[in-house]
Amino acid sequence: MNKRIFKNAEWAILICSIILLAIGLVALFSATQETGYSEFRKQIIWFIISIPVIIIVMLVDYNAIVKLSPFFYGIFVALLIAVLFTEPINGARSWFEITETLSFQPSELAKIFVIMFLASIIVKIQSKNKNNINKISRLLLILIIVGIPLGLIIMQPDYGTAMVFIVSTILMLFVAGLDKKYIIVATLIILVSVPLVYMYVLPDHAKTRIEVFLNPNIDPRGAGYNIIQSKLAIGAGKLLGMGVLRGNQTQLGYLYPKTTDFIFSVIGEELGFIFSAMVVILYVVMITKAIKVAKTAKNDLGSYIAIGIAGIFLFHMLENIGMTMGLLPITGVPLPFVSYGGSSLITNFMCIAMLLNISGRRQKTIFI
Repeated sequence: MNKRIFKNAEWAILICSIILLAIGLVALFSATQETGYSEFRKQIIWFIISIPVIIIVMLVDYNAIVKLSPFFYGIFVALLIAVLFTEPINGARSWFEITETLSFQPSELAKIFVIMFLASIIVKIQSKNKNNINKISRLLLILIIVGIPLGLIIMQPDYGTAMVFIVSTILMLFVAGLDKKYIIVATLIILVSVPLVYMYVLPDHAKTRIEVFLNPNIDPRGAGYNIIQSKLAIGAGKLLGMGVLRGNQTQLGYLYPKTTDFIFSVIGEELGFIFSAMVVILYVVMITKAIKVAKTAKNDLGSYIAIGIAGIFLFHMLENIGMTMGLLPITGVPLPFVSYGGSSLITNFMCIAMLLNISGRRQKTIFI
């Protein structure tokens, strides 16, 4: 690797992700003892598979990688269509079952390629005049590019992943110089449409999640069960935790799914407040560094990709931790690097590698 690139790379981002992975593996080890540590072992394998992916994505100039993004965008749109014809798992058609123990979730990997393709489109729109981003025709093009995979993901249905796309797109447009009037109009549209969507669009199970979020005790043995057990687990951990393999809610099977959605509850119960706070701090550092990469990227393309990736990590952190504590509705969004999931882990490390790639080639600040 070029010495300048190696020196400039924001290694703190990678360090944070490795520490989060280590904490996640401890939690997975504890949460999977009754299944022979199956998911714990597979998570290690997925990490090993991620290593060459990290190296390749980091070493190849991101400008060259982005040139392939239209091709990958098309592939993942096709996969998002194909996955709708699979058998539902837990009520959602989000996975391709490769073997009995191995599955692939295209919406996870689609995130990074959609961000890269969208960034390249914004750069092309702004090639002659940066204010072109505020032209209605150009905004419609951007919304269509994001709207196609977004709509397909909503059809699965996977509202949590859909929100990731929305948050990242908003941040990218904001950094690109979107006029405040569009932000105000969009905010008003959302405020008006939310009650209409709730009444006429959301399926019953989604409405139930919102109602349970507002009051878990309306169905303590049904829809509200998971969040009640999660809050009990986090509260029981206190400062130092109950100890690995000693958590009541974790080991007695009250938490579900404890290896994915509620892995933070396992950490809270068995490792306590100190490690829980450490997880939050690591994410804050990672997201802050990602924003710094966006500010110092050598060109607009790198800036837009970096801020889009920051949006991915920001939403996942807030939503997953928020839902385990009863502060946000349950959406099934995993905790990056901590929750079990091969597709998620590889995607997240691709994001980290892309941030290292961009930071290694940075030169200037384009926004404050």
